[in-house]
Amino acid sequence: MVSAADRVKNPARTSVWLDQRAPSRTRKSDQPAGLDRDRITAASVRLLDAEGLAKFSMRRLAAELDVTAMSLYWYVDTKDDLLELALDSVYSEIAPPREEAHWHDRLRELATTYRELLVRHVWVSPLAGHFLNIGPHSMLFSYAVQDVIRATGLPLHQQTGALSAVFQFVYGFGTIEGHVVQRSAAAGLSQDEYFQQAMRTIRSQPQLSRIVESSQDLMDARGGDTVEEMRERDFTFALDLLIAGIEAMRDR
Repeated sequence: MVSAADRVKNPARTSVWLDQRAPSRTRKSDQPAGLDRDRITAASVRLLDAEGLAKFSMRRLAAELDVTAMSLYWYVDTKDDLLELALDSVYSEIAPPREEAHWHDRLRELATTYRELLVRHVWVSPLAGHFLNIGPHSMLFSYAVQDVIRATGLPLHQQTGALSAVFQFVYGFGTIEGHVVQRSAAAGLSQDEYFQQAMRTIRSQPQLSRIVESSQDLMDARGGDTVEEMRERDFTFALDLLIAGIEAMRDR
């Protein structure tokens, strides 16, 4: 197990993926049979999906697996290590885009599946901004993204900017969408009911209702009969706008 003092002595050890030490522990006879790092990681993902990041703990995970908390430390050194493993594991849900497809379509596929990942696993957003994201599945996703950006024909010095424009947009969009879905479910409401309740609350306050009224034509022009339809239209158009921007910059 890595102590806090060891972390200070070895500050380069900032990720579970940078730990190159040879295993120093062997399974004891009283260790639970069938317990391994993959099983622990899968249980962590299920627990994070069900209860969220704030409630996640080694003790809660041990109870979920019906083992002692100390048993987990034979497979991971810290809770952060386990969160990193869980984070990387869900990136395996992002399928590689079709190799023969135009870069427009490959970019849309990656952006859409990344957005879906952020909505499906709300806890991913804060962890993605906290850890290095250098696990095997995360790196495969990064490689796929870079491969598509290379195919745009942009000069090398503009490619990282294009990558940031698209995937930081998706990160923000998916993060907010995930929170709305989660809040609606926690309130026992559909997303449409949650939205209507919020709008009624805003319109009941004079200082806020004026802002809503002044943008009503914008909301009407947006189209869509449901929150999901409105959000889908916004995402699709925003992504088309980014693709058109990439093409315009490339053709300069």
